[in-house]
Amino acid sequence: MEMVRLNVDALLKKSGNTRYWLVKELDTDYKTVNKLCDNESRSIRFETLEKLTNAFHCDFNELLIHTKK
Repeated sequence: MEMVRLNVDALLKKSGNTRYWLVKELDTDYKTVNKLCDNESRSIRFETLEKLTNAFHCDFNELLIHTKK
């Protein structure tokens, strides 16, 4: 089965930042950031996608990856 996943954890490691930094960048809480990093989110708002691309200075194609499960 193919699925779309978030690449947040890899982008976080690549940027050398922490989850704490991402909490502050997204103006959210640890629970939300942990779900994003661990690909446990069942949905995501467009506003959050925009905040993530701005935080990592990336495009959507770097943020979202298409994988086989």
